[in-house]
Amino acid sequence: MQAAPGKNHFELFGLATTFDVDADDLAVRYRELQRRVHPDKFASASDHERRLSMQMTVLINEAFQTLKDPVRRSGYLLSLRGVDLGEESDTAMDPGFLMEQMEWRENLDELRGAENPHKELAELANRIERRMQEKIGDFRRAFAENTPAADNRARAAVREMQFLQKMRREIDNLEEELI
Repeated sequence: MQAAPGKNHFELFGLATTFDVDADDLAVRYRELQRRVHPDKFASASDHERRLSMQMTVLINEAFQTLKDPVRRSGYLLSLRGVDLGEESDTAMDPGFLMEQMEWRENLDELRGAENPHKELAELANRIERRMQEKIGDFRRAFAENTPAADNRARAAVREMQFLQKMRREIDNLEEELI
């Protein structure tokens, strides 16, 4: 078994380094890679080979989780260009988007106390999904330009996508609570 030193996630899976990834193809490649390096296959191998198998399994799992999620994939693509998302230190965001966030949060809080909020939750989830698709489009366009200014726009799109993804999870959690 050979390690994958210096390979990024896309190279590990034999994919072009691009935002658009075929989910079915990615899953097939994932299963094939896992089949080749699965620790069970190396149960009677040397300690070194067993450790390497475990490391490769972890690397493949992490790469798969990153590449299958458009938000994580977009952040990863920017990191390959050396763009830091600044998630911990940079809190500046578009004021219009911040206002929209506040509206959605208030809406979600109101729905928590509603008697039958299923329809409104579905409508909010649809609004969030539409905005997510807009942000993915913004990211694609900016990333394709491959300039420092465009990378900053792509970075802003990723940060907004992260919020939208978090909001979607909160909606899903509330829906599960209501079941």
